[in-house]
Amino acid sequence: MNKFFCRNSDIEADKIIISVKEDVHHIKNVLRLKAGKKIEVSDESGNSYICEISRIDDNIHLVIKNITPSVGRNQEIELTVAVAIPKKAKIDDIIDKLVQLGVNRIIPLKTERVIVKLDRQKEAGRFVRWKKIALCAAKQCKRNDFPVIEPVASFGEVIDKTADFNLKLIPHLSGDRQSLKSALNRFFSGEDMGSPGASPPRILVLIGPEGDFSENEVNLALSAGFIPITLGRSVLRVDTAAISAAGFIKLYAYR
Repeated sequence: MNKFFCRNSDIEADKIIISVKEDVHHIKNVLRLKAGKKIEVSDESGNSYICEISRIDDNIHLVIKNITPSVGRNQEIELTVAVAIPKKAKIDDIIDKLVQLGVNRIIPLKTERVIVKLDRQKEAGRFVRWKKIALCAAKQCKRNDFPVIEPVASFGEVIDKTADFNLKLIPHLSGDRQSLKSALNRFFSGEDMGSPGASPPRILVLIGPEGDFSENEVNLALSAGFIPITLGRSVLRVDTAAISAAGFIKLYAYR
C-alpha cells in the first residue's frame, strides 16, 4: 500500500485532504489511483491511517477507514545525528540513508574544517531540498513519523542545545576514546535509561568533517558532557561514518 504524510491540520473528523502538489501529482498522474482505492497516511504525531480515496480534484480527498495511534509504537531511542557538510552533494545521500535507518533528527553541521561554504540563500535552498529528500525516504521505507531536518547550524550552536540528551557521543581520531559498543554497553546497562514507560532515551552523535574535529571543538564537546569514541581502526569518510554510526546505534538499541 502506498504511503503518504499529512499535517495534523489536514485531518477533520473522519476525513483527510492531501493538498501538497507533489503528492497530488504522484497519486493522480504517477500511481493513477482512482476513487475507491486505499492508501496509508501518517500525521505529524505518528498516527497511521488506512484511507479510501473518495474524490480527486485539485486535492486528494480521503475517508479514514482505520486508525493506528502512535501510542505504544515502542520506539527504542530517539536518535539525532549532527553531521558535518561534506564536499559535493554527499549530504543528500547521507540524509536519505539516515532517514531509512530511522534517525529522528538530522542537523547539517558547520565546523572549523568544513570546506563547503553556503551563504544564507544557498542554505535556505538546500534546506528545502533536504526536507523533500527526507520525506521521500520516509515514504519509501514506510516510516510512520516525520523525520526532522534542522537548518544548518554551527558547532557551537549544536553544543549549546544538548542539555536534554541522555547520551552524547563525539567520534574523533585522537586521544583517549572508547569504542562505540563500549559506550552503548555502559549507557544501556546504567541508570540514565530512565524508568519503564518513560520517554525513549535521547541520543546525539556528532560526525566530523574531512580532517576531523579541531582540538577546540573536541574540548568544547567534552566540557558539555560528550563521550569521546572511536568508530574503528579505519579513517572513515563523512558519509560512511554517519551511516555506520547511526546503523550500529539503531541496531544495538533494537536488541
